[in-house]
Amino acid sequence: MTQKVVTRFAPSPTGNLNLGGVRAGIFAWLFARHNGGKFIVRIEDTDKERSKKEFENNILESLTWLDIDIDETYRQSEHVARHEELLRKLVADDKAYVSKEDLKATPSRAKESPLRQEVIRFRNPNKKVTFFDCVHGQIEFDTTELKDFVIAKSFTEPIFHFALVADDWDEGVTHVVRGEDHISNTPRQILIQEALGAPRPEYAHLPLVMGSDHSKLSKRKGAKAITEYREAGYLPEAILNYDAFLGWHPEGDEEIFTKEELVRIFTLDRVQKNPAMFDETKLLWFNAQHLKRLADDEYAKRLREFCRGRSSASAEDRPLQEFDARLVPLIKERAQTLEEAAQLLLEYDFLGSVSPDAKLLTQGGKLSAPNTSTHLQHVQEMLSRLSDEDFTPDGIKNALWPYAEAEGRGAVLWPLRTALSGRERSPDPFTIAALLRREETLARIVRAVSVL
Repeated sequence: MTQKVVTRFAPSPTGNLNLGGVRAGIFAWLFARHNGGKFIVRIEDTDKERSKKEFENNILESLTWLDIDIDETYRQSEHVARHEELLRKLVADDKAYVSKEDLKATPSRAKESPLRQEVIRFRNPNKKVTFFDCVHGQIEFDTTELKDFVIAKSFTEPIFHFALVADDWDEGVTHVVRGEDHISNTPRQILIQEALGAPRPEYAHLPLVMGSDHSKLSKRKGAKAITEYREAGYLPEAILNYDAFLGWHPEGDEEIFTKEELVRIFTLDRVQKNPAMFDETKLLWFNAQHLKRLADDEYAKRLREFCRGRSSASAEDRPLQEFDARLVPLIKERAQTLEEAAQLLLEYDFLGSVSPDAKLLTQGGKLSAPNTSTHLQHVQEMLSRLSDEDFTPDGIKNALWPYAEAEGRGAVLWPLRTALSGRERSPDPFTIAALLRREETLARIVRAVSVL
């Protein structure tokens, strides 16, 4: 590749950015970074009625959260003067013309005299256009059926096809990476490029992303915004990894990759032609895998940041803000999202102080209080003989298991677990005891015996 690669992502700020919408941006960014090139984001905001500032903010916020670094950012509305200049040049060169046309009648004014407007039409040379697509190969169109198509509502209101070509030219875009629903737009854009004398970029039209109903995943079909996944406790690297696999796959069976690994291995020749199916369950699996790969200290950091953003100052939610990092290994085994991890913190809030409850210790009276007290005292005696080195989940289990088997596991292990956790639901007592360590474990057993 002799020239420097320049790609762009050109979303319209008419809705929040979702997984289907950002996929083209991810592919364009990966391709640019793989080739040491430039990545541009251009907000296509010329539709003044539908474009909203909050949607533009959402797009940029989502890209930042995904850690997609941007070299240059533009807004299409800032290029109106340049668009007018090029439109007037096309008209002066007789490659386009101003056409006075009747507005389409509507039921409300069906009996009124037709209104007229001026539009700018491209003078179609009626030729065959052939272009190479990096995904689909050689493509040919007969443009005769397009007739003389509209490229602007006025000299200051270019439509999509013209503004896109002008901006890609001015920004030096070398590769246009976008959804295959734009293949039919390409002949018009190539004709405009040729009329302007603009170079033709290379094209890569990606397979569509389909939802569970087999229709295109889009904001109009209720696709979740990326920021919703962030609020639900998904990791940005998991979203990036999963989205990269919507229509692309590297060699081999490995699926979990870091951002840096994706940049290193990404090539357009591995993009598939068949539609990609969005699978919420698969996305959740990707997220769980990325969570498990985090080092414990990084996991704790991410979880604290997430909890600060979602928890209140109530007493019940305090563990979400001040949890003990020793809980991380337990949570990593069960939580698929940071939201699930936050919920587990409430269930695992046993590293702080707990108050023994006789009713809980005896399963609401199902167990005999005297027998329960006896069992706990035996357990206390056995655990007191363990060294600190043996005070591990396996060491504790090996010490207690024969006694629990002989006396009844429920009769021995239920009181021990609830004595240590103070909760009806919690991890097994061996894990809890190892986390609490020897001295605190023995102290909690003594307190439990005292209330029986």
